[in-house]
Amino acid sequence: MTTTLLLIWCACLGDGLALWSVSVARRDASIVDIFWGPAFVIAILLAWLRGGHPSVWHHLLLAMVALWGLRLAVHIAWRGHGHGEDRRYAAMREHHGPRFRWVSLFTVFLLQGTLAALLSAPLVIVQLQPIVHPAWCLTGAALWLLGFLCEAVADAQLLAFQGDPASRGKVLSSGLWRLSRHPNYFGESLLWWGYGAFALSVAGGFWTLYAPLAMTVLLLRVSGVPMLEAGIEKRRPGYREYIERTSSFVPWWPRRRRERSGTD
Repeated sequence: MTTTLLLIWCACLGDGLALWSVSVARRDASIVDIFWGPAFVIAILLAWLRGGHPSVWHHLLLAMVALWGLRLAVHIAWRGHGHGEDRRYAAMREHHGPRFRWVSLFTVFLLQGTLAALLSAPLVIVQLQPIVHPAWCLTGAALWLLGFLCEAVADAQLLAFQGDPASRGKVLSSGLWRLSRHPNYFGESLLWWGYGAFALSVAGGFWTLYAPLAMTVLLLRVSGVPMLEAGIEKRRPGYREYIERTSSFVPWWPRRRRERSGTD
């Protein structure tokens, strides 16, 4: 297990270094986001090749990760095409000036590679051991399917909204976005708990549950919701009202608007 994770870490760092070289030439660090999903495809493929357990469950998990990672990469590439560098990296570039190329190497590219290697643990441990509790595989596949569909549908609805010129400056509050301000992040978290459930199907897989927990915390408290909602009220005036009536993460029925007290 340790040897495989080290091998995956080296592969992720190598990919990160190659991506960083391209980003320096293109002056666009956004390309790192495209390869977030594929990093896990590489990780599970290496573990699958080293594991030698050709059961249907091992093949299914490999296919699940490949489908999720490649769909996510295509979505991010399509979403960012023609829009230049993402505002998060553009702000970092402006803040650090000429030093940004070296800052980004360690705080963006190599950090992401390290995170991918660490978070791949539940995927790796399944591929390296025989399945002893297949019921957990069924549970994991069900959670993954729900999460994958939620994320894919939410992303499609958001792309359609952003592609409509009439939506400029407005807030998407229909479809899944009526029930959650971040249904795509909720779907992402749910499918990662599906990976965690798969890990429970093998001996000693419990300790790898830190990965879906860490992913959920990242989405809720670090790189997901906080970064996306920072300053969004200035760009979309109706977002404050949207926040007041809509669940932040878990899809739920919208809250009723509070009636204003007093007279206008």
